[in-house]
Amino acid sequence: MRRLIYAMLFVLISIAANGQAKYVFYFIGDGMGVNQVNGTEMYRAEQENGRIGVAPLLFTQFPVATMATTFSITNSVTDSAAAGTALATGKKTYNHAIGVDINKAPIQSVAEKAKKAGKRVGVTTSVSVDHATPASFYAHQPDRDMYYEIALDLIKANFDFYAGSGFLKPQTAFNKKEMPSIFPLFDQAGYAVARGYSDYKTKAHQAQKMILIQEQGKEASALPYAIDRDKTDLTLSQITESAISFLTKGKNKGFFLMVEGGKIDWACHANDGATAFNEVVDLDNAIKVAYEFYKKHPKETLIVVTADHETGGIALGTGQYALNLKALKYQKHSVDQLSSEISNLRKSKGNKVTWEEMKMFLGETMGLWKELPVSWEQEKKLHDEFEKSFVQNKVKFAESLYAKSEPMAAKAKEVLNEIAMVSWASGSHSAGYVPVYAVGAGADLFKGKMDNIEIPERIAKAAGY
Repeated sequence: MRRLIYAMLFVLISIAANGQAKYVFYFIGDGMGVNQVNGTEMYRAEQENGRIGVAPLLFTQFPVATMATTFSITNSVTDSAAAGTALATGKKTYNHAIGVDINKAPIQSVAEKAKKAGKRVGVTTSVSVDHATPASFYAHQPDRDMYYEIALDLIKANFDFYAGSGFLKPQTAFNKKEMPSIFPLFDQAGYAVARGYSDYKTKAHQAQKMILIQEQGKEASALPYAIDRDKTDLTLSQITESAISFLTKGKNKGFFLMVEGGKIDWACHANDGATAFNEVVDLDNAIKVAYEFYKKHPKETLIVVTADHETGGIALGTGQYALNLKALKYQKHSVDQLSSEISNLRKSKGNKVTWEEMKMFLGETMGLWKELPVSWEQEKKLHDEFEKSFVQNKVKFAESLYAKSEPMAAKAKEVLNEIAMVSWASGSHSAGYVPVYAVGAGADLFKGKMDNIEIPERIAKAAGY
């Protein structure tokens, strides 16, 4: 009892010292373990000025930095649904569960608490709005693949602002039955749907509630990787900026905003180091937008950054007491995009691509031979794959959770990882620690190693929900 009293006093003293968080930013880097962050900073140091060390990201310089465990209630290695639910609700659950406990009963999320407390609420992501992590903040479904049902829960939650790439199953129920499109249902519920950043700026002033997704014709499953992006693509930074603008317009009640960098995970499932590091930088750029807001309201703003789990078991070093991360700077596209370009090359040549043409292609897109020395063993790997794929026409696509890759693209990535001295334990999640960073009102509550379920509880305390 005495320990409980002391703990409560500590919480109250911390909040009193820092002020209550009127504005809460909750950033989640999906798949972003400790080594994803460390690797990004080391990569930046080598890429930008060729030195050994780190070029710090903004969020790693926050005054509070610690780590958290991520296991689910049924598995030592969590999936994004159980981890998202833990980060949203402060309760452990089974893998694949969205906002429900082990008995499939709904659990209130910290976002729902914020809404109940009179705050405006936003849930945003770089992947689809109905994906596991964002869904955990507003939906209550027994299975993460119930995309249509999750989208209907978005309406029930009645949050003020949602954003992401789109919706995966806008008119197909979990049982594969065709259903009414969710978009007229959004309209009936009072949501303006903006397709792209320009459309958002046109509609934002009049809208009472907003859903921001990509322009018509662009991919609904996710925003493009940062490494592949063009000027017309919606970005996580634009989403963050739009959310702040929307949640603070009119009578300012304060807000809760969750922002997910969802494709760090996708790149790590594909064991694509350069793409993963660029995604971490992209998340940091969105955090910079929030930090600019924090600087204007330092006594009322809390920013928390964490991850749902680590993906890939990335290791920085392959036994040679060395790293060569600068090699990754020559990779111009994600492995997904590289695969598409190889498929296009195959079609344009009627599948009659020569080895010299392939070497030239990989030199331009990955730096192999052109910028980076390739050993005899590595060239043999690539040539053997070329023979199988382009000469014998035995094309077996390499598969990760979110992508299928041309075999030459997968093999080129493997060779580049060898040259960079980066290795991967798997193409799936691991039980590794994830980092936790905090700055602002109530940040002291986040000191010390913790479990992921403690994070939303401490946010709720800092904000007084």
